[in-house]
Amino acid sequence: MNKRAIFALPAAVALTTGVVAGCSGSGGGSHSGSKAPSGSSSTQRTGPAPAESNPPGDIPDNQVYVAYRPPAGGFTVKVPEGWARSSTHGTTTFSDKLNKVEVAQSSTGTAPTVQSVKAGMVPALRKQATHFALGGVTTVHRKAGEAVRITYRTDSAPNQVTGKSVRDSVERYVFFHNGRQVVLTLTGPTGADNVDPWRIVSDSLRWQ
Repeated sequence: MNKRAIFALPAAVALTTGVVAGCSGSGGGSHSGSKAPSGSSSTQRTGPAPAESNPPGDIPDNQVYVAYRPPAGGFTVKVPEGWARSSTHGTTTFSDKLNKVEVAQSSTGTAPTVQSVKAGMVPALRKQATHFALGGVTTVHRKAGEAVRITYRTDSAPNQVTGKSVRDSVERYVFFHNGRQVVLTLTGPTGADNVDPWRIVSDSLRWQ
């Protein structure tokens, strides 16, 4: 072998080595650019479940009730604990946000009837309540005895901040016992599911 051939051999080896390395790098690059397995796709991740949304005015299921006894005595009735209390013109009101419970007591010699309530109380409500719409007047049974129940709808008093009113649904119970009449008025926004809370309150009246 001559010297020229000997010197040419390392160059050929180096060239072959570079070609092999280039092919190896190309293959590695094709793998690194491949997509991640579908199982690791971020589209399968889900966010937190949306918070439960209740209609405005819904009284919570875990609401606690406490007994209220008026200064003059005569009866007790359960009202929601923690609600703001106020009194005016012989009516005690317990309120929270869009709901309220009103309690009034008076003396009378005659037990109310559906006919007497339709003739006396309903016309008075029609004059006092804004956009009054009568639902019905019926006799219902509660643990304190029979009561006359009036259902109606009216507009609430305007909000002090926004000036807007909401449509209210009202249940008014007229109880009678030994010459005493108790009027229990339960008010909440139309559409709120307060059937159970209102039943708890209206069924809690106890004569003393």
